[in-house]
Amino acid sequence: MPNATTRPKRTRRHRRAQREDAVRNELVSRSLESAQQCLFSQDYGTAFVHYLLALNLAPALKDFANVSLFFFLQCFLDVVVFGKASEPYCKDLFNCYEQAMELFPVDEVIVNSMGEHLFRMGFRDEAAGHFYKALKLRPDFPEAKENFYRVANWLVERWHFLMLNDHGRNHKYQLAIKKAVEEGCSSVLDIGTGTGILGMCAKMAGAAEVYACELSKTMYELACEVLSANGMADSIKIVHLKSLDMKIPKDIPNRVSLVVTETVDAGLFGEGIIETLIHAWKHLLLPPPSTHQPLSSPSQTGRVIPAGATVFGVAVQCREIRRHHRLCASSVGGLDLSAVGQIYSPVSCLADTEDSTEPYTTERLSRLRGGYIQLTHPFTALDIDFNNLQELEGLCSREVMQLRLCVTQEGVLDALAVWFQLHLDQDNHLSTGPQEDTCWEQAIYPIQSPFNTVKCGDEILVEVSCKDSYLRLCCAAIIRDGHTFHMDNVTPKILTASPEAELCSALAGLQTSQEKPCAFMLESAEIALLNNTAYHNSFQRAMSKLLVSLKSTRRSDTELDPIYVLDVSEGFSVLSLIAAQLGSESSEDKQISPGLVQAYSSVEKEHHQTMLRLLAKGNGVLESTLEFWLSHVEDDSAVLQRPATEKLWSGIILDCIETCGLIRQKMLEKATLASSFCCEHFRCLLEDGGQIFPERIVIHGMLVESDTLLRESAVQGTEPTLGFNIAPFINQFTVPVHVFLDLSTLECTHLSEAVELFALDLMNSTSNYTDREVKVRVNTSGKVTAIAFWYQIHLDSEQSVSTFSEDSHWKQAAVVLQQPLTVSRGEWVKLSIQLHKSSISITAVKEERLGADDVIREAEPMTSDS
Repeated sequence: MPNATTRPKRTRRHRRAQREDAVRNELVSRSLESAQQCLFSQDYGTAFVHYLLALNLAPALKDFANVSLFFFLQCFLDVVVFGKASEPYCKDLFNCYEQAMELFPVDEVIVNSMGEHLFRMGFRDEAAGHFYKALKLRPDFPEAKENFYRVANWLVERWHFLMLNDHGRNHKYQLAIKKAVEEGCSSVLDIGTGTGILGMCAKMAGAAEVYACELSKTMYELACEVLSANGMADSIKIVHLKSLDMKIPKDIPNRVSLVVTETVDAGLFGEGIIETLIHAWKHLLLPPPSTHQPLSSPSQTGRVIPAGATVFGVAVQCREIRRHHRLCASSVGGLDLSAVGQIYSPVSCLADTEDSTEPYTTERLSRLRGGYIQLTHPFTALDIDFNNLQELEGLCSREVMQLRLCVTQEGVLDALAVWFQLHLDQDNHLSTGPQEDTCWEQAIYPIQSPFNTVKCGDEILVEVSCKDSYLRLCCAAIIRDGHTFHMDNVTPKILTASPEAELCSALAGLQTSQEKPCAFMLESAEIALLNNTAYHNSFQRAMSKLLVSLKSTRRSDTELDPIYVLDVSEGFSVLSLIAAQLGSESSEDKQISPGLVQAYSSVEKEHHQTMLRLLAKGNGVLESTLEFWLSHVEDDSAVLQRPATEKLWSGIILDCIETCGLIRQKMLEKATLASSFCCEHFRCLLEDGGQIFPERIVIHGMLVESDTLLRESAVQGTEPTLGFNIAPFINQFTVPVHVFLDLSTLECTHLSEAVELFALDLMNSTSNYTDREVKVRVNTSGKVTAIAFWYQIHLDSEQSVSTFSEDSHWKQAAVVLQQPLTVSRGEWVKLSIQLHKSSISITAVKEERLGADDVIREAEPMTSDS
């Protein structure tokens, strides 16, 4: 018989549970309300705590709460990224992410977001791990895929692929190492081992003891995998250290008889080989052979591979170098640029510079657009013996060496191009010269002086020094007809971003015409942009058309409100000033009233703002018509706001394409809209008839065959790596999209005409799509290894510029296929293109049969008017 008290007891428990549920629901409700209030007041840390409490009390909310939680974290992250967070605040963010990942351990969005935060804070190895985990959770997650590709470029730089594919280089190193081991060098240390290939060469040559060190955590782990795959994990000891931090016997038991290293860059010393070898000779290597005991056993003495190097150089004329390091245009978009004097890049070869940046840039001379002209014969700049400790130690204190180069070709002195011959030993040498097909580029020392025209018979006085272990070559003077023209005497003082007093001095110089303005320093990409006259002139015409249109639609019998224009371009931009000038008193267009335009620039750096003020003054633009927008917004992350409560923008200028050839990445830029193409947000900030510049972007592309792109994208099997199994491991870091390409000089075969791949309408986002199929006709037989692409930037319906034009400051890009596609003339290839935010992906398959109507509809070749 059932217990009579059973039902009442269940009722009491049920009522108690109801009361507990009610209390819990009330607490959950209050926590969510408090979270919203804290969010509104931008107290994101406290908001997250309240939200986390609600999720712990009500686990059922997890099914739909991850989006809201991600929003909290993203707001929190923006505060850190835009420089408004203290160190404890950053730690709070880390704690929030850890708790979020405990709640949602398999949520790819939160895992990826954590990786983004780690990357921004400089923890690139850890970031890569999170991006990789997010991809494992969801292989088709575009944000994680794009992030992993980006961090892969940081962790495994692209030159690793070129270097490993350079069979000639690898074989020469192998021969030199084999010879040294056979001569008695039984213990070997590979400094900066990378993938471990040189250490494995030493072991295969018969070295009894082989050690290796690698500073990069990613490369260290990769090298460990490579050693295991090649059966050498137990015979080669690798440590995760910089060689300067290695100690005996902690890291290696004894001094070694041979050090092998390839820590050289295009400028020879840029990766710190001098400091590395000085330390190695003092602490890690056996002493060198003594002159008193020349017959000492190699196993009892030390040596280095490479044994030394000879540096060569030549003076060159090169328009491509010039337009990246010196202002060439006198005016752009109607602006006279003379008010700012000379403009230079940060690359300084001056021996007395206080700047810690490298004194050179790098280029592959054979791929420079327009080529180059040698103005002198090649010369020898330096010889160095890496097996001589005294010579290494005395390098930085050497007196400046002066060379007199005879000019053999009249032209413009744009740069000194430098390369070297690496002497691995007496028999094996590697050259990085411009005519050599190697993995190295050449070092370029641009000439910053405005006095740069030389004639046959002139002499160029070059100074060579090695201050702070960088090789510095500086053109000090031009000697003509017995007269010496010192190049540093004609170079005004360069103004950089820091000293406020100098900024005031520069502005004060506007008050007198006798005072010569300072020179200004811009990044090389910014200088190339400023030299792009076609782009600025096209923008001037498009903006003028907009202003005339807006004026005609407004009532003429009332006082006109200003036309508000906002430029949110990255870096230095004069587009806002062009707009202001169109509405200034100096405007020649009588349809535009003086003072009609109120322009805002988003430039941040003080010397950028000073340059714009100088240009405004010099071009007769009213000071009040140009303002700096970031001084009007409280949060740098919220650049897009109305100019005033009741006002709207008439024009918004976006910088949509990165110099490298990709659509600008939102996640790595301060402007929150840089790579977003959801224009509803912009539209609500635009007045009727207002416009976004550009209004439309069209992506064009073509099928290409290029062995060069293949070698730069992945290690091509075991043949170039001397039979060692390296490719599967380093190819994990292969990035399909290659950037900074110049298709006019890239060694490739065009297998098709250029066709339209994709179009983005920035004024009407509802017409945009995320994927598209295009069918392309093959006009040359071969192997499709990549789809090269570039952009036609339509400022309005009439004005457009191409990023593939001769004067373009933009480079091109290409998607390299995972497997080349063999095609014959007349066949058709179907391209499937996807664009997620700023990330483009393309796959290609052959079409067996295709109707002519489909072809014409899908992919019409570009015409000269495109």
